[in-house]
Amino acid sequence: MEALEEALALWREGRYFEVHEVLEAAWLRAEGEERRFLQGLILLAAALHQGAMGKSGQRNLKKAEARLRGLPNPYRGVDWAALLAEARRRLGA
Repeated sequence: MEALEEALALWREGRYFEVHEVLEAAWLRAEGEERRFLQGLILLAAALHQGAMGKSGQRNLKKAEARLRGLPNPYRGVDWAALLAEARRRLGA
């Protein structure tokens, strides 16, 4: 999935708003587990974007965790548990 690769590159650059934008179109087309996975990543990116804007991001962080929990890790080659741990650390959760 090309959008996923682009989103992860943006993630590494700390461009969380752009991560959301890149993944949204793929999320709208996805179904089942893949849709849940993409929504979880979008929510994680939103939480980190909020944190960068001086907000807590905790609500989106909890929603992201709920979407991702129970999915295989890694999923589509993405270690989402590491991304979740990074978000928790950055947001002080």
